[in-house]
Amino acid sequence: MAREGLGIIIGIVLFSCTIIAGAMVTQLVFLQVLGIVSLLLTGLTINFFRDPERKTPDEPDIIIAPADGKIIEIVDEQEHEFLKSGATRVSIFMNVFNVHVNRIPISGKVEYFRYQRGSFLKAYKSEAGDINEQTIIGIEHDTRRVLFKQIAGLIARRIVCDVREGNNVSIGERFGIIKFGSRVDVFLPKNVELKVSLNQKVQAGESILGVFSHEI
Repeated sequence: MAREGLGIIIGIVLFSCTIIAGAMVTQLVFLQVLGIVSLLLTGLTINFFRDPERKTPDEPDIIIAPADGKIIEIVDEQEHEFLKSGATRVSIFMNVFNVHVNRIPISGKVEYFRYQRGSFLKAYKSEAGDINEQTIIGIEHDTRRVLFKQIAGLIARRIVCDVREGNNVSIGERFGIIKFGSRVDVFLPKNVELKVSLNQKVQAGESILGVFSHEI
């Protein structure tokens, strides 16, 4: 289990046990129904905060997916904040059934970090990447740079990010979670050969998004 979810899980389990105990003692129908609902919620919450081990590929020059989910956009655009150049934005949408633990896409040093307060649009909308609440993280290794964003959505309103500017990080390392949602955008420089396609499902820490070619 992801440690960020332990408090929520314990709270729901205690609530479920209280309701079930009350239903057994009183035999009230509405408590019995509520007990069944609470068990379902407990199961969904435990499933949501699962944190399986992942085997990161041992290949040179790769960029791996920082989130589980489906690729909903692949767009060429200018990235002015960290890369300061043209980039390919790969947007990964996480539904409530995906693993929500996020992982570092490349090894290096966190050279840029910013937290942005914002709106809570549905995460699959393109404009959510600009105006929603998010953390923005830039990693550099030698002359290679990657920027990525944890973006909150309509339901997911709690971003956890454990890295800050100056931290050294390793590819595949856990660095945070978006509770109950929702989207991660990755900005790849133009010297990266894309290895994924639209609507493809990816797994954090394992799926290769792209490979750095020779510097341009």
